[in-house]
Amino acid sequence: MDLYALARPALSLISPEAAHTLAITALKAGLVPASGEADDPVLGVKVWGLDFPNPIGLAAGFDKHAEVMDPLLRIGFGFVEAGSVTPRPQPGNPKPRLFRLEEDQGVINRFGFNSEGLDAFVARLEARPRRGIVGINLGKNKQTEDAAEDYVTGIAATARHASYLVCNLSSPNTPGLRALQARSAMQELVSRAIAARDTAVPDPAFRPPLLVKIAPDLEDAALEDVCAVALATGVDGIILGNTTISRPSTLRSAHRDEAGGLSGVPLFTLSTDRLRALARLLGGRIPLVGCGGVASGRDAYAKVRAGAHLVQLYSAMVFHGPGLVREIKRDLAACLKADGFRTLSEAVGADLR
Repeated sequence: MDLYALARPALSLISPEAAHTLAITALKAGLVPASGEADDPVLGVKVWGLDFPNPIGLAAGFDKHAEVMDPLLRIGFGFVEAGSVTPRPQPGNPKPRLFRLEEDQGVINRFGFNSEGLDAFVARLEARPRRGIVGINLGKNKQTEDAAEDYVTGIAATARHASYLVCNLSSPNTPGLRALQARSAMQELVSRAIAARDTAVPDPAFRPPLLVKIAPDLEDAALEDVCAVALATGVDGIILGNTTISRPSTLRSAHRDEAGGLSGVPLFTLSTDRLRALARLLGGRIPLVGCGGVASGRDAYAKVRAGAHLVQLYSAMVFHGPGLVREIKRDLAACLKADGFRTLSEAVGADLR
């Protein structure tokens, strides 16, 4: 039994947000052991010119303030995404704002982009050696009317430190944010974001790729708009998806009706279906990151076969701890080999062919 399994009963007795703070503290103190296990070569994948040792990444939301990127990489993630960070500090929504759905292996949050702001965030980025693949997830302040300007500000401050950048347009907990996924709004925002990225890093050889993160609740017509904008503007990648505002009828937890975004196992089917639809529309022209409900190697494999070049998780860590990363990688490698794939890239979009 690993240390997390021993600690799990005690952690379940404290509030989810307090447990999260405790996890950050443990990572800072070096109390979470490094993986110590080399990645199977079948898991290596090259995307945007970056060599990912494995395709399993930690989604934004865990390391909101860029505090523990290196310890997270050491436990075996192929990449880590810090944030979301907003230009100015803001407290987010009132507590409680994070709920475990134990019976469903799910989580509901309504954090509302709680952030220490760019100054503290960038100071931590500047203090660490540049190593590993670290993405920066950018958000907007709640009171900002010109949303694109907040993303421009975030890009200007972080682009030199990022392996890749993400404009998060999909959180359901900031009023009006998801409206930025509409075609005209997204077109303007992404165009300004790309211009800001190019200004911040003039040499194309060192420019971080720019991604957008979209919701799993988008219908086909909205996905078509996202694709049109992405192709027209030169977006480098798309993450699908964030949490969902829908509530499956199968939910059993007493917290199932809490306001906010639902993640974890109940999100897997919806997010994978929308990923598959997005991949069909794009036809391989833009790399995709599959996020939502991943709790096993077989889940990760399903995302890859549905069109994802990379896969992210977060909520499953709440229930299974850091050892889950190693298990997912082992099982994903086994799935690839069992189906005769020599590399992960060969399996991307296999279900669409």
